[in-house]
Amino acid sequence: MSTSQPQPGEKPKSGPKPPSGDNRRGAIGGLIIAIVILGIGWWLARDLTAASKMQDCLMSGRRNCNVIEPAR
Repeated sequence: MSTSQPQPGEKPKSGPKPPSGDNRRGAIGGLIIAIVILGIGWWLARDLTAASKMQDCLMSGRRNCNVIEPAR
């Protein structure tokens, strides 16, 4: 019969060590993907808000709906 306990004088067997760099590389990759998704979402929200304001202006019957920026 084989037992899972080591015999006296034997070193206990340990499992294989995971590579140390893979965990950090995956976390950094996930962080980069999350930042890209947030950036695209922010840009899309701003673009849709501007389009919605323009559409509201046009639907109210106004003719000059261009954004007028103040002089600097």
